[in-house]
Amino acid sequence: MFADRAKIYIRSGKGGDGHVSFRRELYVPNGGPDGGDGGNGGDLIFVVDEGINTLADFRHIRKYCAGDGQEGGKRKCSGASGDDLIVKVPPGTIIKDAESGKVIMDMSNKKEPVVLLKGGRGGKGNRHYVTSVMQAPKYAQPGQPAQELWVQLELKVIADVGLVGFPNVGKSTFLSRVTNARPKIANYHFTTLNPNLGVVDLAEGQGFVIADIPGIIEGASEGVGLGYEFLRHIERTKVIIHMVDGASVEGRDPIADIKSINDELRKYNEEILNRPQVIAANKMDAVSGEEGEDVITLLKEEFEHSGVKVFPISAVSGQGVKELLWHVNTLLAELPDEPVEFETEYVPDRTSEISDSILVSKSEEEEGVFLVEGPKVERMLGYTNLESEKGFDFFQKFLKDNGILKQLEALGIEEGDTVKLYNLEFEYYR
Repeated sequence: MFADRAKIYIRSGKGGDGHVSFRRELYVPNGGPDGGDGGNGGDLIFVVDEGINTLADFRHIRKYCAGDGQEGGKRKCSGASGDDLIVKVPPGTIIKDAESGKVIMDMSNKKEPVVLLKGGRGGKGNRHYVTSVMQAPKYAQPGQPAQELWVQLELKVIADVGLVGFPNVGKSTFLSRVTNARPKIANYHFTTLNPNLGVVDLAEGQGFVIADIPGIIEGASEGVGLGYEFLRHIERTKVIIHMVDGASVEGRDPIADIKSINDELRKYNEEILNRPQVIAANKMDAVSGEEGEDVITLLKEEFEHSGVKVFPISAVSGQGVKELLWHVNTLLAELPDEPVEFETEYVPDRTSEISDSILVSKSEEEEGVFLVEGPKVERMLGYTNLESEKGFDFFQKFLKDNGILKQLEALGIEEGDTVKLYNLEFEYYR
């Protein structure tokens, strides 16, 4: 089966923590802080690879994680940055948020790599927190967290023209005649299970890309059969060719078939019906002249008043094919060159950016231990000398003014419990 959907987990790298250490050398008994910075986390990058045409690889590997930054070291040594991870996808891939279904990125026009999740920045070592009143800081900045996300990858083939019709009306035969594509052809319903792409070369360097969208049946817009798998591929096409069995070899009514397919397209995505359409009445070599003329007349009376032109053709003999292709080429010339691109609807939360949020939580690993974290807390610790009476008074005021004490009480803290602020900890008393 043509793999055109896949759900995967992606994560950028976590920033490495800053290091706490002090210079310790012979004859230097009171060396200053020399903790190094943590390395930056790796980015999660998407890139289009023209050599890939399905999402099959994502069925087997579902987790993609960039490298974490390493912790800083002694003697001002910075930790190594984590490795970026490049995820290669085929042209036409759309990246959606798995939970909401909203479009994050359409890779159809992306020629350059795209950083989807930015790695966390490495934390600063304790040497950065030296102040006039704090000469020996015993804390360092933790690395910023990684970004993580479940995404849905969807492949929508990039073609100028979509060829639609009920099974066994001759689409594959038509495609093999007008392009270099060689789809398998046999007299079975749903012979084509994969969208086939081909290039139509016309005179003077003109031409276009056409996609044979596998047979659409009633109920496809509701997911009947392989409906969803097929209908999503028509969303990028600029012009739609309806192919019908003009000779009614299998007793089908061509007018009813066109209306039925348009109804399915309307239910799936009403905007598709705003695109130019052309009707190709195939197998006209299998019907007598007068009878064939009657079929074409009925089709024209039904559809040409709305601007949809009808062409009697034979995919086997080539009758009327050239006229059809030149008409489609004229329609395309009046439309924008760029492929249909889906607008971004959702931007992953950049939670790794510095903010003033303060997180107060109860430790899940240690009984009676409460954690207070956040960039604002780190900055306060960096410029406050807790060993002085004035500095300690400021620290207590900070806890009160920022609502930290109230949050601790709301979490059920009791006297004697431990409160940890990174490398600082104290016992709680009212």
